[in-house]
Amino acid sequence: MQGIAQFLHHGGWVMYANILTLAIVLTIIVERFIYLLFKGQINAKGLLEQLRKLIQANNVDRAIRLCGSTNAPLLRLAKSGLVQVHRGEEAIASSIEEALVETTPEVKKRISALWSLSNIAVLVGLFGTVLGLIRAFAAVSGADPAKRQEMLAAGISEALHNTALGLGIAVVAIIFHLILSGMAKKLVADLEGFSMKLENFLVVHARQSGGGAPAQNRGAK
Repeated sequence: MQGIAQFLHHGGWVMYANILTLAIVLTIIVERFIYLLFKGQINAKGLLEQLRKLIQANNVDRAIRLCGSTNAPLLRLAKSGLVQVHRGEEAIASSIEEALVETTPEVKKRISALWSLSNIAVLVGLFGTVLGLIRAFAAVSGADPAKRQEMLAAGISEALHNTALGLGIAVVAIIFHLILSGMAKKLVADLEGFSMKLENFLVVHARQSGGGAPAQNRGAK
């Protein structure tokens, strides 16, 4: 118990805890930016036009291979409908809907954690501030009068450094939470719009090919 008390009394560990929090925040930001800017960004209009040409030419297999080239959410969504194109309208609509439901959480993954980490950083910084002030006044109470001012300044400096670090991490986390949330919402909206257009096109193609019974798709709602 005495060892734990000494550990808590030495407030330097609090700054290291917040540095670890900062490392986690930066890791999430970099990973999500890479996903949303590169893996998630595909020209939906151009892809849909390309798929139209291939399907109208009865080259469904080539369209499926095109969509299997990467694991991008838009391509996975397209592939889910293409592999069901010969099974009728119900199969197409169901498969695209399932793929959209599976893809949406992947797009939003870990972004909400930034908000929680911002709160953790503030609380850890506040904890370090309190420990720093406790140490400062405890040291002053039993210190040589000549050194009291120096020890008080050192304790207050430690307290303020913890506060500044915690607030700085929180500001970074909140700003990028807003940016990444906006990017994720846009990507989800693009996926929903693309899935609706693709489903309508594949359903029309299935009807013209005589495959499957008519089904109500999302575009007809």
